[in-house]
Amino acid sequence: PGTRLDEQALARRFKASRTPVREALRQLESRGMVENRPRQGAQVMQLSLASLIEMFEAMAWLEAACASLAARRHTQADRDAIQAAHEACVAAQQALDPAAFYRANARWHEALYAASQNRYLEQETLLLRNRLEPYRRATTFHEGLMALSIQEHQRIAEAILAMDEARAMSEMRGHLDTLRNDAVRTYGALLRVD
Repeated sequence: PGTRLDEQALARRFKASRTPVREALRQLESRGMVENRPRQGAQVMQLSLASLIEMFEAMAWLEAACASLAARRHTQADRDAIQAAHEACVAAQQALDPAAFYRANARWHEALYAASQNRYLEQETLLLRNRLEPYRRATTFHEGLMALSIQEHQRIAEAILAMDEARAMSEMRGHLDTLRNDAVRTYGALLRVD
């Protein structure tokens, strides 16, 4: 966060002209990942701790809505996808492989979004999740978080499969609260170091 992004240096580094670099920076700016300041150029966006908390609060509501709708609308294919992703999370945790867990965790959440059967909600949830990705990723490597996530995923999946919308929503909110708290602690510590 705060790192200046020089178009010419990026173009040289990636052996590209400045036009695709400029377009990539515009796309990153539209996603809230880069900030373009007059006469200063582009730089990696630095969120305030308050902004990060607000984004995680919004994420909790979006994912809770997905879980609630998934409880009402999921199909057998959705059940299979959620279960397969859950098993991949368990395998990664048992192998103590945070990178594999992060990928399996993303598949689990994406399967849940898809199970909502609401493509607009799925798309908006993915957009915000992608925006929060650097902060979510950092928490994956904290000791004990993989096992805790698996337990929370299990409770969410059980509520969805039982078609218990209120419990699915509540469990998902709790899951995102855990993630938010860990991400805020991690990011807050980084801000204090800088």
